[in-house]
Amino acid sequence: MDGKRTKLSVADFNPVTLQDDVYYVSVNASLNERICDLMNWHDLRAFIDWDKYYSTMGIDRIMVCEAVDEGVIVDAGSAITVDLMQDGLYQGGFIALGLRAAQEAYSRLSPALNVSFNFEVDLTIMAKNTPDALTVGFLAPLIEKIERLGKPIFLTGGDAHLLSRFLPEAVVREDLIFQGMNKLIEKGVKC
Repeated sequence: MDGKRTKLSVADFNPVTLQDDVYYVSVNASLNERICDLMNWHDLRAFIDWDKYYSTMGIDRIMVCEAVDEGVIVDAGSAITVDLMQDGLYQGGFIALGLRAAQEAYSRLSPALNVSFNFEVDLTIMAKNTPDALTVGFLAPLIEKIERLGKPIFLTGGDAHLLSRFLPEAVVREDLIFQGMNKLIEKGVKC
């Protein structure tokens, strides 16, 4: 599908002004209320095969999973979600703190830990300073778990490029969520 993507503030946006069909996912309750009676707005949740996922799984995670038939999807945003897809079926996943949230958590433990991660560190060696020690302690187990899954790795989210330094074989796809949305739209339109 050749869809247009637009990013607007919910407060500044009047959904009635759009006359074309709009396919969307949203976790914003106030927006959902404003569009629920608009016939040209189509919630992609209706296109999802919910038997593939668990009931409390976030819609953003489902959308990136829909984009990939075979592989590990790492969405590095506020949280880092890691999901495994095999033959188009969801195999499970996990959620870790996002990079900023992890740094904030460390700084709450002790003022001495209020340092930035070092994204140039070698995760395979023991650290000899606090920034490196925090980076290795947080990222090494995460990276090892992702690599052990043994599938192609797809990185998305705001910190995807930072993590790509530690996952050199990974493919960075900033628009993975939109790829999943397009795939669902194409499936839904054919039905």
